[in-house]
Amino acid sequence: MTGGAGGLAVGAGALLSHVGRLGVGVYAVGGLGKPVEREAGDIAAPSPFEAAWEAVRAGLKRSIGARTFDGWLKPVTLVGFDPDSATVALAAPSDFMANWVETHFGEQLLGAWRAMLPHVERVAITAAADAPRPSLFLIADEEEPAPVVVETPAIAAAPSARPAGGALFEARYSFDAFVVGKANEVAYNAAKTMAEGGTLGFNPLFLHGGTGLGKTHLMHAMGQEFLARKPDALVIYMSAEKFMYEFVAAMRAKDTHSFKARLRAADVLMIDDVQFIAGKESTQEEFFHTMNEIISAGRRLVITADRSPQDLDGIESRILSRLSWGLVADVNPADFELRLNIILKKLEGMPQVSVPQEVVNFLAKRISANVRELEGALNRVVAYAMLTGRAIDMDFVTETLADLLRSTQRRITIDEIQRRVCDHYRIKQTEMSSARRAREVARPRQVAMYLAKQLTPRSLPEIGRRFGGRDHTTVIHAVKQIEKLRAQDAELDADVRLLTRQLEG
Repeated sequence: MTGGAGGLAVGAGALLSHVGRLGVGVYAVGGLGKPVEREAGDIAAPSPFEAAWEAVRAGLKRSIGARTFDGWLKPVTLVGFDPDSATVALAAPSDFMANWVETHFGEQLLGAWRAMLPHVERVAITAAADAPRPSLFLIADEEEPAPVVVETPAIAAAPSARPAGGALFEARYSFDAFVVGKANEVAYNAAKTMAEGGTLGFNPLFLHGGTGLGKTHLMHAMGQEFLARKPDALVIYMSAEKFMYEFVAAMRAKDTHSFKARLRAADVLMIDDVQFIAGKESTQEEFFHTMNEIISAGRRLVITADRSPQDLDGIESRILSRLSWGLVADVNPADFELRLNIILKKLEGMPQVSVPQEVVNFLAKRISANVRELEGALNRVVAYAMLTGRAIDMDFVTETLADLLRSTQRRITIDEIQRRVCDHYRIKQTEMSSARRAREVARPRQVAMYLAKQLTPRSLPEIGRRFGGRDHTTVIHAVKQIEKLRAQDAELDADVRLLTRQLEG
């Protein structure tokens, strides 16, 4: 992991030993990322971060049990610490294990690190092959600092996923790994355009959507793609909260010039979760001027939030106007088809795992809140199967995910579907059971039958009875008709998607 300008990062003890042989003074991370000078011959003792890591591991082993620890956390190694972003970097042997550990133990790891070193803000877990390269900034002469980056040969071949701005871009969050569907295709295409480095027809790019839908994935993908095309570029990615924290710290240190200069020099500036600066007047003032400088200089600006600009409360109108000036792209909740494709994409990276299509369909249908939760559920099923040696079938899945399925289950009723469809098409609910066959009534009725089949466990005869005592063959015809029309009529397809999201939400 390479530090930013004037930064400092510490890898494993072997790296310290390697540097010690150079016969120069070494600055190792001590305490909370503060420089602690060591003499060239005094490098055998582990750094405070290595000692903290051993304490974290011992505590987790006691809390989760030796068997689980040995299977999942024991192979995880400490890569280093980045003081610019206060991030501890860990590496797991595989991408799957990194993802699983982050999903199931990410919060515990962060809590354990903070208990040892309170200023740690983030724990990043990557696959060993994607782990950032540790490096040390060496000071050869205190009177005339001359930073030199020294890397171990064993690690030097690994590609760095660190942008110049001080955060880690996680290699698994690439464009290739992002599954595209109607819910996110505009955001995906806009992100690709922003990352390719060519002439832009819009700037800034504003992405908005709920938690776990892929906004952060796209930002990591943009950063990696832009740096791959322009390795010397300065890419800065930070949360709005970190923007505020650094700005306040700069004011207290009476050094706002350095803060402004660093951000405004960025070729790409990406700010995540801008809603968190709501109500912060001085931060918004600086944010506005930073936006103006970036855009006026022809550099790229990407902002994300959980809502559209018009729905952001507590943000100055001039900022909202600027955000709306570029391209505003929403990242909607994934529909069933997209959730299905996400699972299949994940399974491509697990060739040793056999998951029946019935299970895939079940997960895609039942875990609909967000993509992160869906991937977490799949990882949990696969991990438990590997730990227990059991085959993955419906009984195993419902047993393994019992708590999750209970929490996510929301019983959608036929009556609720009828009300929602009638409100959307502006017809009376009595028309759902009437004998009228006019198109303006029959088509909404067919849509309601289709949704009842898709979103409820009711049988075809039962659905028919709730629509004026109709035969089950009428329901079958309605379902087939809507499926056929969705492929031909974009407007009807959009109606069905919208109604589905509203009902599931």
